[in-house]
Amino acid sequence: MPPGEYGMLGEWKKEGDHDIMMDFLLPTGIFLKFPVSRNDTIGAIKKMVWRNASSEPLYGALSDADAYVFTCINSTAEREELEDETRRLCDVRPFMSVLRLVAREGDRVEKLTNTQISLLIGKGLHEFDSQKNHEVNEFRAKMRSFCEEKAQDRQRLPWYQWMEYSFSCDLEPCVSLAEPGGIKTKGTKKIFVNVKFEASDESFMLQQEPQDLPMILMRSALKKKATVFRSVRQEKPEDYTLQVNGRWEFIYGKYPLCQFKYIFSCLRGGQTPHLTMVHHSTIVKYQEEQGCLGSQVSKSRSLSKPPPLPVKKNTSSLWSIEEPFHIHLLQGYRVNADEGMKLVVQAGLFHGSELLCKVVTSGEVNVCSEPLWDQKLVFDISVSDLPRMSRLCFALYAVIEKAKKPRSTKKKNKKADCPLAWVNTMVFDYKDQLKTGEFLLSTWPSVPDDKGDLLNPMGTVEKNPNVDSAAGLLIRFPNIRPHPLYYPHFDKVHLILHTRFNSRHCTFHMKLKEIVDNKNYTEFFEDEKELLWKLRGVVRERYPESLSKLLLITKWNKHEDVAQMVAFLQKWPDLPALHALELLDYSFPDPMVRSFTIRCLRKLRDEELLQYLLQLVQVLKYESYLDCDLATFLLERALSNKRIGHFLFWHLKSEMHVSSVSLRFGLILEAYCRGNIYHIKSLWKQNEALNKMKALNDFVKSGWQKTSRQQMTDDMKLCIKQEAYMEALSYLLSPLNPSIKLSEICADRCKFMDSKMKPLWLMYKNKWVQGDAVGIIFKNGDDLRQDMLTLQMIQLMEILWKKEGLDLRDKLDQAIEEFTLSCAGYCVATYVLGIGDRHNDNIMIKETGQLFHIDFGHFLGNFKSKFGINRERVPFILTYDFVHVIQQGRTNNSEKFERFRECCEQAYKILCRNGTLFVNLFAMMKAAGLPELSSFKDIQYLKDSLALGKSEEEALKNFKVKFNEALRESWKTKVNWMMHSLAKDSRL
Repeated sequence: MPPGEYGMLGEWKKEGDHDIMMDFLLPTGIFLKFPVSRNDTIGAIKKMVWRNASSEPLYGALSDADAYVFTCINSTAEREELEDETRRLCDVRPFMSVLRLVAREGDRVEKLTNTQISLLIGKGLHEFDSQKNHEVNEFRAKMRSFCEEKAQDRQRLPWYQWMEYSFSCDLEPCVSLAEPGGIKTKGTKKIFVNVKFEASDESFMLQQEPQDLPMILMRSALKKKATVFRSVRQEKPEDYTLQVNGRWEFIYGKYPLCQFKYIFSCLRGGQTPHLTMVHHSTIVKYQEEQGCLGSQVSKSRSLSKPPPLPVKKNTSSLWSIEEPFHIHLLQGYRVNADEGMKLVVQAGLFHGSELLCKVVTSGEVNVCSEPLWDQKLVFDISVSDLPRMSRLCFALYAVIEKAKKPRSTKKKNKKADCPLAWVNTMVFDYKDQLKTGEFLLSTWPSVPDDKGDLLNPMGTVEKNPNVDSAAGLLIRFPNIRPHPLYYPHFDKVHLILHTRFNSRHCTFHMKLKEIVDNKNYTEFFEDEKELLWKLRGVVRERYPESLSKLLLITKWNKHEDVAQMVAFLQKWPDLPALHALELLDYSFPDPMVRSFTIRCLRKLRDEELLQYLLQLVQVLKYESYLDCDLATFLLERALSNKRIGHFLFWHLKSEMHVSSVSLRFGLILEAYCRGNIYHIKSLWKQNEALNKMKALNDFVKSGWQKTSRQQMTDDMKLCIKQEAYMEALSYLLSPLNPSIKLSEICADRCKFMDSKMKPLWLMYKNKWVQGDAVGIIFKNGDDLRQDMLTLQMIQLMEILWKKEGLDLRDKLDQAIEEFTLSCAGYCVATYVLGIGDRHNDNIMIKETGQLFHIDFGHFLGNFKSKFGINRERVPFILTYDFVHVIQQGRTNNSEKFERFRECCEQAYKILCRNGTLFVNLFAMMKAAGLPELSSFKDIQYLKDSLALGKSEEEALKNFKVKFNEALRESWKTKVNWMMHSLAKDSRL
């Protein structure tokens, strides 16, 4: 279908309360046509239909109105029953101006839930059904059962445990308040807390120790209440909890008051925390309300369980088959290439990033719409040596004959390769069975590159869903035996683990230590591989964190070595997350390795898991099958902590437009929604608000050049004041932080900003928030994933600094001190991450003196240039203007500057000690497809800046050189800033 707008799509983009001519088809066969308001509810429209139908024939044949429901074709091309009749027509957005009235049938609750999930995730659930894929069906059934059981278990929790799911504590990484430079405060002053009781306007000001637990504060509040109101009734603090005023955030548990982020930020900002005492009966009411809808859905669905998996009829071991592995390349379909070319297919067997045997190339065939190869491709590996996660990778390319140069008479014509498409498929299916029979693989378009990179083992094993426009390859897996062959389960393999190598030899131990201590390794020499393998028992006992090195040198194309490695893994000690995260890379696809990794990650606390959630979602793309330990782990934790669930939902939803992951991510989203039906309501509201923000941003971008800025701002405010916008943009939880309530939007205080994408600056009323307003910025049109990753890394740096007592964001008595410490933090962070495009528009200062950076579109040393000249010639921004502030305006105040330098050096040393963590997190983001982070080469900058493989003394020496360079060359920064300002002025 050619591009354009079809059906009612254009109509729904319009604003205002105007009429739409609608067609109505009654179950009696009567056809009605009359206008309705786009803001009318479905219930109101049904009443109008009944009123108009009363004068039509066969009206007496109709039953009561409640016996019928409207149906339409919705925006996801799915037939939708409009069960929720409180929705407005403009919210339903039918594809065509037709509503059909049909008799109710089936389960209303189930159908309504299915429709809500479809519209929320942006993919109709009917698309999963239409796949007719056994793997998809079994995964859906298993995950639905798993998630609904989790929901039922959650509803049976006592109220105080249920709170840990719904309102998990938001805590600082450190417990004690600290002075600048990391010196803990002695005799910290008491803090004042404003406490009120729910359903009461009167509040009390209480004085507490920062280290007091919430229970002590609640006991003080009850005592104060009893004194003031002379209450005789004894109330227990155990029956209460503390809520942050104006937020869905609670203060409870065995943590000191000063460790809660809300209270910590209030103390740093010189503000008084405002809390409300909430009785547990209110919490129980919330719990019952959320469980009510979920139980209705649970009762409505069939209690029949999916049929059990068929029993594997494994009559012989796969490892006993020594025949060479081969496939038949049959035919291609819809191959687009120029005349005069020859078509070739390249095929390779991979285990992660490792090529298992030589690449096989087909013969050349002429270009046509359905090229025929009919060729047997034999790989130099026996069937018995195929690892469980063998991946068969194909590349389709054209061979172009290069014309001879006039003077070149001796040389023959050369050939050039033009990549066309690629596709991957697993050798074993999701049930461990060796594939047999014919498969039509719908390919993905290739990006022109060297021939050595034609195969894409890192890419998805999903077929391209756009089959009408994609080239297809038809292949056949042979029937090696008359019965199915399954990969042997580990339980059926009996091994004697031993080595004849003398592991006590001191020389070899020294060499082994040298290998495992090298954090900057990229590849191993053959003698190093041999030593690592022979001393694998020593590695397990003394250097378990070096498991990744041992896995990389394992010969995965030898089933004996694979069995040995898997057996070793069964007794491998659990690794800390720092090292376990590395094993989720696509280089380690073995299911036993990934199962071991998830076992290690289960020990992560919720706040730690949130730190790494962005990366964990990305490495889902490396999974070869839908049902995997990582997906189950993420769902389990998301259904145990609503905050994790919130961010998991949006991480997945943000990539639903990507064809290669939309099936996997859509199924996980569906499963999450099944396990938290009540959360759908909140997510729906957020999604509706984001759609309106996008429409508003498009309105501004389309009109700002046609009128003055003031007029465009006024037009934007008028647009917001429309009923549809006010309703959608008000009273929701912030997608950026689900604890924050965004109440009524303040249209008169909203504006847009000057940068290219015209971001929206939206303000919300909140009487409980200091300053009486909450602001958010909405930007649409830019790829903000690098900004998101950079902010995540800066936040992680802050956590690591605070854990070691170095708080570089303290609110001090003087704004100069705040500037000094925040400047130190950003100098180190921007140097380590190689953040580019640092000009005066991207560096901000708060009224408190805190310096901070924005706009992280360039990192890992990708600095901008103009006319081939590098505009950024310093390691980080440290101008003499900054130094002037740090030295409090006195040129001889070297003590202040030296303290600043020491803070920078201390911060850098802390990051170097945790260098492996940063490298692993960036490596996991390769799957995201960021333009400046697509391979291990891009991460080399990070390894260099963190001095991986060097001692702390060497690393610090190098940083001191960079520090002095930044100071000495700061005049170049000022020149760059001046040029940026001139360029900006010329654009305005």
